[in-house]
Amino acid sequence: SWEDYSRRRFADARQMLEAHADTLAAVIVEPLVQCAGGMRMFHPIWLKLLREACDALGIHLIADEIATGFGRTGQLFACDHANITPDFICLSKGITGGTLPLAVTLTNERVYEAFYDDYATGKAFLHSHSYTGNPLACAAALGTLAVFDQCNWMAIVRGLGQLMWTQTAALRQHPQVAEVRQQGMILAVELAQSPHQRAPYPAADRRGLRAYQHALTRGVLLRPLGNTLYLMPPYVITAAELGRVCDVLIEAVDVATRP
Repeated sequence: SWEDYSRRRFADARQMLEAHADTLAAVIVEPLVQCAGGMRMFHPIWLKLLREACDALGIHLIADEIATGFGRTGQLFACDHANITPDFICLSKGITGGTLPLAVTLTNERVYEAFYDDYATGKAFLHSHSYTGNPLACAAALGTLAVFDQCNWMAIVRGLGQLMWTQTAALRQHPQVAEVRQQGMILAVELAQSPHQRAPYPAADRRGLRAYQHALTRGVLLRPLGNTLYLMPPYVITAAELGRVCDVLIEAVDVATRP
């Protein structure tokens, strides 16, 4: 099973953590979805085992939820799928509904107290930058959080995610698709010369660019990551709009994989 495979694969990570525990301050991970790394997805058990290993070895766990946070994976935060709490969590993007740039880093009480003291002790962690606390961005974030409180966002995300999976069913049988991966409202399609061996197309072929260029002619913006195409639609997208996006994605895969 996927869970069993994930447990076996984590053994390598555990071995590396144990070998370098004395010099590791923290582990940084994008929980469940390695976004810019090709939309690679992993089982929540891997995240749970990582939390346990970090606790046992005295290593902080930093969750980069800039892309996965605020409902994108089907839970408010991706870490919730594994029922874990990181020592630090980095948030952005969805916190303002994508309207204005804003980021926040949260940490636990233990880390906070390590730096909390009178100024004269020299323990304080002093940091600021010119655009901290931008009032417009903060107002946008408060508005976004209010919407999350007022609507059943989880049902919306799960419903649209299921629709996205159904509408792209043809890609799971496509002769040049190695894998279709999905986590909530993130769907990734990996193109390959030989799907069974997962042999990628040469980088010089720019297959992803071909798909991107075709989709633009149809009014859809797809961002390729090498040979991987992905969808991360907004939660306010309608079923009809999402269906059209999925249709164009299928077209783009056909165009990109032609000889």
